[in-house]
Amino acid sequence: MAPKSKFFELIRPDHNFNFVGRARLFLSISAFLVLLSIAMLPINAFVLKGRGHALNFAIDFRGGTEMRVDFTRPVQPMEITGALAAGGIKDAEAVTLPEFKNAFLVRFPAVSPLSPEQAKKAEQTLRTKLGQDVMRRFEFSEGGDKAYVKLSKPVEPQDIAAALREAGVSTNQVQRFGRPEENTYEVILIGLEAEVRKALEAKLGAGVVAAIPQVDSVGAKAGKELRDNGLISLLAAIGFIMLYILVRFDFRYGPGTVIALLHDAIVVMGAFAITYKEFSLTTIAALLTVIGYSMNDTVVVFDRIRENASKLRDKKFPQVVNISVNETLSRTILTAATTFFVTLAMNIWGTGVIRDFGFAMNVGVIVGTYSSIFVASPVLIWLNEKSMAMQKKKA
Repeated sequence: MAPKSKFFELIRPDHNFNFVGRARLFLSISAFLVLLSIAMLPINAFVLKGRGHALNFAIDFRGGTEMRVDFTRPVQPMEITGALAAGGIKDAEAVTLPEFKNAFLVRFPAVSPLSPEQAKKAEQTLRTKLGQDVMRRFEFSEGGDKAYVKLSKPVEPQDIAAALREAGVSTNQVQRFGRPEENTYEVILIGLEAEVRKALEAKLGAGVVAAIPQVDSVGAKAGKELRDNGLISLLAAIGFIMLYILVRFDFRYGPGTVIALLHDAIVVMGAFAITYKEFSLTTIAALLTVIGYSMNDTVVVFDRIRENASKLRDKKFPQVVNISVNETLSRTILTAATTFFVTLAMNIWGTGVIRDFGFAMNVGVIVGTYSSIFVASPVLIWLNEKSMAMQKKKA
C-alpha cells in the first residue's frame, strides 16, 4: 500500500477556532472601518487643511497638468504654490516626492499655455489692433501649444506678436502658415513647462529648478469621462459577480459575497483617503483586482460550507460554517500571504503608480481575507436563519 502523501499545513488540521462565536465583535470592527472610510471623504474635502479634495485624485480624474519638478535646493510647498500664483498659474498644488531628493509633484488646472479666457481676450485684442474687418478667426485647441490667426489681408508677424503680448500671451514665434492668399499665421506659444520654470525662478531665484523630467496633461472633459468609466467598471464588476454567485449557489450566499466586496472596496478607498495617496486609474485596476481576489476567497469558503451542509446534517448551520472556515483557513492564509508579500515588494521598492498599486493590493489582500471569514460568513448564517424561519412559518 502506497504511503499517504503529506501536504504542508500552516495550521494543524485538528484546530477549532470559534470564528462564529466572535462574529459580532468582528462585524463591529468592519462597521467601524467602513464608517471611518466614508467619514474621511468630507473630512479631507472640508476640514483638513492642505487637502481640499475627498480623495487625492490623480491627473487622470481631475484634469489639468501634472509635473515633476526637481529643485537644486530644499523648498517648501507653500513657496512653490506662491511663486506659481505670482506667475499667473493659479490653484496649483505641490506634493513632496520622498523617493527623489528635493522633488515635488506640481498640479494645476491648466492643460495648455493659453486658457479659454486668455484666448478670448487675445482674439478681442487682435480685432482692436488689426481692425474688425481684417481679423477673421483665432483658432486654438485646449492642450495644444500653437494657435492660428486667420486674416482678410496680409500683415507683419511682429504686429500680431505685439498685439498678443499686450493681451498677456507669451509667444516664441509668429510666422506665415499655408498658402500666401489664405493670410494664415501660426503662433507658437511658450509651453507650460517654460512658464512654470519662469514663474518659479522669478520668485525663488535663478537656477532653482534643476529639471522638469515629467509632464502629463489631461483635459477636464477627458478626466470626468475617465472617472465616470472607472466607477461604472467597479459597479459592473460587482453586478456580474453577484450574478455569478446567484447562479453558482442560491439566494442565501449572494448577499454575503456582495456585502464583503463592497466592504473591501470601501475600506481600500478609505486607506487612500486616510493616507491621501494618489488615487488614479491604477488604483481602480487594483480595486478590481482586490474584488476578484476577495470573491475567489469567499467562493472557496462557501463551497466548503455547501459540501459540509450536506454531510454534517446532525450539526446546526452555524457549527457547519465554523467547521468549514477552520478547514479552509490554512489554504486562505497561505494564498493571502503569497499575494501579500509579492505586492509588499512592489510597495516598498516600487515608484509612482507601481507603489500605489502595491499599497492598494496590500490593504486589499488583508481586508479581502478578513471579509471572507468575518463578514460574508456571518451574513450567510443570518440569511439562513431568516430562510429557515420563513419555511417554518409556511409549514
